[in-house]
Amino acid sequence: MLDVAEMFVSINGEGTHAGQLAVFVRFRGCNLRCSYCDTMWANQSDTPISAMTAEEIYDEIHKTGIYNVTLTGGEPLNRDGIHELMELLSEDSRLYVEIETNGSIPLKPFLSIENRPSMTMDYKLPSSGMEKSMCYENLELLDSRDTVKFVAGSIHDLERAKTIIEEYNLIGKCAVYISPVFGKIEPSEIVEFMKLHRMNGVTLQLQMHKIIWDPDEKGV
Repeated sequence: MLDVAEMFVSINGEGTHAGQLAVFVRFRGCNLRCSYCDTMWANQSDTPISAMTAEEIYDEIHKTGIYNVTLTGGEPLNRDGIHELMELLSEDSRLYVEIETNGSIPLKPFLSIENRPSMTMDYKLPSSGMEKSMCYENLELLDSRDTVKFVAGSIHDLERAKTIIEEYNLIGKCAVYISPVFGKIEPSEIVEFMKLHRMNGVTLQLQMHKIIWDPDEKGV
């Protein structure tokens, strides 16, 4: 059984399918505690959940008629049953499935799934307080289906992101996004940093759902 904190249809607020409709399946619980976490409510052990099998989750997704699927959290990869769900979803060729993962969980066990989901993996920068938890092997395993997302709250964070991008040759290997910690750094500062360092192949990403709705709104 999987602990589903919420399931809803909205637009993708970020990533390569930003602006498109998607079904979001949010799981309870995360092994990290980032300073800027905007879904901390879903990480609490007493958060109400629906215990669902992989088949039940697939059935609910199918009922929506929406083909983009985002598995998020919490941390979706850090739970029993997620491999089964990923395999089940991969059998439906209509679906584009994206996993939002925090970068601390080894991806290798999931990459052998035929028609596997796209991995949108965070690299936790210094201001998150969680950089020590990063699984660096993951950066070697990503390919053109995947994305690395850097959430930056300071110029120091941007400098660290630049170092990681260069050290692991991420440009051309996968999509690379930088987004601001909401309220901590202006997007214009990120643009100026990108211009200064000629960061070709890097995409500035704003959290669209926080612009359309209240930044603290759930279920969007």
